[in-house]
This record gives sequence, structure tokens and C-alpha cells, in this order.
Amino acid sequence: MRISTLGWLLLSGMILALAGLFFIFLRRDDSGLRNQRVWSWLTDPTSHPEWVIRAGERCAEAPFLMPTTGFVGFLWDDSFRVGHRHQGIDIFGGTDNNLTPVVAAYDGYLTRLPEWRSAVILRIPSDPLNPGRQIWAYYTHMADEQGNSFIDARFPPGSQEVAVKAGDLLGYQGNFSGDPNNPVGVHLHFSIVRDDGTGRYLNELEIGNTLDPSPYLGLPLNGQRNTSEIPICSPEKPSGG
Repeated sequence: MRISTLGWLLLSGMILALAGLFFIFLRRDDSGLRNQRVWSWLTDPTSHPEWVIRAGERCAEAPFLMPTTGFVGFLWDDSFRVGHRHQGIDIFGGTDNNLTPVVAAYDGYLTRLPEWRSAVILRIPSDPLNPGRQIWAYYTHMADEQGNSFIDARFPPGSQEVAVKAGDLLGYQGNFSGDPNNPVGVHLHFSIVRDDGTGRYLNELEIGNTLDPSPYLGLPLNGQRNTSEIPICSPEKPSGG
């Protein structure tokens, strides 16, 4: 039996509709919810001041300070793109470029490779949660869409093993993506990277080379475990009666 042109169009429309419904079903997960929240934040951050964490803030007894100010929009091991597992957290400042400060989360030694426009990495000789193990704290997107850097002048390209203290200013959030025609929203990407066992950091682009930052920052930052909670420091309870 031959199918008419109209029949083919109807069949194609049904297939596209089913594909759309399948996509919507896939997006009805925690990452889809986070996508919505990030969009809401980017369009009007002033409407959600309760979502904000602060640079230099420490949650409870966590060993790390918060590396910047803003809304933690995407978590570690989120999958907000098909086939992608997010290796760190994305904190959106809700401001323009070069305004929201980025600070060292822990004492360490900073390196900035000569070609790095927006990124630095801190060597932490002894993991505070696993003493004796070396780890690395990676920061990126500290430049504008053209690659003009917002990293502090203390750390020019080629910097090696510059000692920093927790809370030291490292730079400011930007929207650098590597493609001037496709900038990202102004934010900081922060991740904790494993050491290769010989004193070098592993490739941060592979999630298996990174650590869940939740216990380091004292927040629910694991995207597979936290399905809906917005990560913020809980208010301290008043002491006494």
C-alpha cells in the first residue's frame, strides 16, 4: 500500500511529536529543574537573594571556603547536556563580567599555564579529608568572551607554585568559553581534581579525575544525590536557651 504525501507528512509529524515528548520526559529530572532555575537566576537574580552563597563563607565545619559569590546552579555529576557529566560546580554571580570576586578555597600553591586566559589551579599538598593525599582545586571562566583575563595581576600567565592563603583574591567571574561567538553566562566553574600520583593533576575534563566537592564545601553538591535542594549554608542556630 502506497502512502500519500499527506500521509507521510502526518507520519513525520507524529514521529517528531513523539521525539519531543521523549525529550521532555528526559528533561523532567533534577537537571531539567536546575536548568530552569539557572535561567530564572540569569534573567532576574535579584528575585532570589535566598539562593546566594558568599565568597569566603564557610559552611559548618567544612574545610574549604566558598570560592565565590552567587547561586550554585549546576552540581557535580549533573548531566545538563546529553552524554555529559559535569566535573565540578557552576556558581553564577548574577552580575556583569569582572565584578564578582573569586577567592582561594584553601591554602595552596597556584599555577597558571602560559596559555590559560581564564583558569588557575591550586595544588593542595595534603587533602584535609584524606591527609597525605595531594589534590588540586581548579577554577575557570575568569575572562570575558574575547579572552581578556580577570585573573588577579599577582598571577600572570606562566605563574608556578605561587603560595596563596584561603580567602586570597584570585580574580573575578567572567563568561569566557573559548568561542567569542558563544559566551557562557557569567559564572565560576570550580572542581576538585585528583593527583596522578607523581605530583601532577589529572585531566579535569574527565569526571573520574575529579572528586565530589560536597564534603569539602559542606553542601549537597552531588547532582545524582541532590535532586531538588538549592545548596546554601544553613543559618546558624542561636546558642543558649
